[in-house]
Amino acid sequence: MSRRITLIINPISGVKKYAGLIPRLEEELTAVGFDLSVRPTEYAGHAEALARVAAEEGDYAVIACGGDGTVNETARALTGTRTILGILPKGSGNGLARHINIPCDPIKALEIIRKDHPQDCDWCEADGHPFFCSFGVGFDADVAHRFAGKGRRGLRTYIQSAMEEYRVFRPSFYRVETEDGGSWEGKALLLTCCNASQYGNNTYIAPSASIRDGLIDLTIVAESSLLSYSRMGIGIFAGTLHDSHHVRMFKTPSLKIIREAPGHAHIDGDPVEMGREITVMLHRAGLRIFTNPDKRPFRPILTPLLGK
Repeated sequence: MSRRITLIINPISGVKKYAGLIPRLEEELTAVGFDLSVRPTEYAGHAEALARVAAEEGDYAVIACGGDGTVNETARALTGTRTILGILPKGSGNGLARHINIPCDPIKALEIIRKDHPQDCDWCEADGHPFFCSFGVGFDADVAHRFAGKGRRGLRTYIQSAMEEYRVFRPSFYRVETEDGGSWEGKALLLTCCNASQYGNNTYIAPSASIRDGLIDLTIVAESSLLSYSRMGIGIFAGTLHDSHHVRMFKTPSLKIIREAPGHAHIDGDPVEMGREITVMLHRAGLRIFTNPDKRPFRPILTPLLGK
């Protein structure tokens, strides 16, 4: 395989602009023996098309420079190939990048590409929709639909969307069946299937999730009170969500979700519409990713404040 790398960049993603980014990338990667070609995206789905061509032509790696949507599109095309996914975060959430400890400044993240430390990682799909961080139904899916309609991105806008949605949201009844015979049923605020530990912005919906353990982490937040939800909100940032009596967590290679009716869902934070019965499965070690060989121990942002 050649040392050719394709850089796929979303020119409009993110809440910051990085002047001179492409010349810097070309200089740094050429210096360590990579032959770089740059491909800007022009429309939704373009990153997937560009990445698929690069993999078919035998590129050593494809680097996704953009937000979670660009990363998801690029990764879809690289599953089942030997072409490596690189991530230069330039979005508002950066869930997968944060999970594998890639700096959220793309210039600093470039060092991870230079270290050339790929690992075979898991990926998942929900009824044929690939995801790499999380898939969910319920409250987080409805928030994703509301957030998508906003003119601004970022954590502040997401929190605003969540507060607006909470005023009108009503928990639904779900049944869950896991591959190993586990089951759960009841009314829930949300059900989230996780490959990685967080949505993005250090919001840890599945603190013990790993992208290399061959298991989906399912987090169920059962119907509860406003006070309990507030405490769980803190737990999401503190990495202590599993301590709540209203939260159930399962680890399984696959599962089925049965809900009251078709409706909203989200794939890595992007809103989609899905059916009443949804099958979620994991593909073991099916995606090569440049990871940080110097990964630090898991330490959520609020942990020091809580004395953990």
